[in-house]
Amino acid sequence: MDNFFKYDTVQHRRSLLNKARTIVLSALMRYDIEWERIEFVQLSDTITYKIETKSTGHYLLRIHSDLLSKEQIQSELTLLQALNSGDDLTVPEGIASRDGSYVLDIEVAGEHRRPYYVTMMRWVEGSHVEGDFTDSLASKMGMLMGRLHEAAEKFDPPADFTRPVWGAGSFRSELTKLEQHYSVFLSEEDWKGYQAAAEKVCTQLEGMLSNDHNYGLIHGDLHSGNIVILEDEPYPIDFGRCGYGYYLYDIAAALLELWPKHRWMFIQGYESVRKLEEDYVRELECFFIMVMIGNYAHHASNPLETASLIEEQPYALAYIREFLSGRSFLFEVVDPIS
Repeated sequence: MDNFFKYDTVQHRRSLLNKARTIVLSALMRYDIEWERIEFVQLSDTITYKIETKSTGHYLLRIHSDLLSKEQIQSELTLLQALNSGDDLTVPEGIASRDGSYVLDIEVAGEHRRPYYVTMMRWVEGSHVEGDFTDSLASKMGMLMGRLHEAAEKFDPPADFTRPVWGAGSFRSELTKLEQHYSVFLSEEDWKGYQAAAEKVCTQLEGMLSNDHNYGLIHGDLHSGNIVILEDEPYPIDFGRCGYGYYLYDIAAALLELWPKHRWMFIQGYESVRKLEEDYVRELECFFIMVMIGNYAHHASNPLETASLIEEQPYALAYIREFLSGRSFLFEVVDPIS
């Protein structure tokens, strides 16, 4: 992540958002949108704002970090346009500027670097999950992911389509980052457990065989924060991590925050749309550990996340213990390590 997205202190965050405000106003001048209100949404791999209008609905404006190239951002919008063309899915969709561009280059006076990339998307109405998951919602989330994977299978990408690959290579990069920061939330002994689990994940990944049914374009981050609910139906948002990977990796990312009962309901919902292989559990548990470690690698460098990382370790270490022992854990209640 480049220095533009450095927000590890209150001062850095304030400076970052001040600069982002200038970029937002510059970008809005290039759209045929009579905006009424700008509302800050989130700061993560992108800085996002809700743009409200009186007559044309609401929009999501994103300022992108240097994690992705302009071609990769454009490819995300191409995929979303294809997903929206079907009857079964409603996903965010890119909006063109006055000159027909879907990815804007915004320069900031006085800076000697490449322009900042900005995109505008239609706002997907709905609210985030409040309170505990219900059986029905867990099942519907599984069905939603099944429909996403079915639609992705049918997508014929253009020659210039390019998105990240989530697999052994990306996982090793995450481990390299985690190695630099693990000491803020792990003891040396616990780090050894993480390393053993990571080695087992890599070994299993190397032995997996991909085909059109188990591998393709995935959302990459479909947890509850990237789903909105409208009239009891879930809708996916934030496809910023969409890319190529095993469909089980996508499922694991969604299961990570669910209790065992609702993991099972999710799987049942998914299989009502797309059947999994009979022996899917072992591989799914491998991806579960992979996603969990990858998430910690992503957050470990941010001091604002340290307290929550420490708080989660009794559960994370319990899953790692079960994984290393070879005991199946996905649909069982695992007691945290004291």
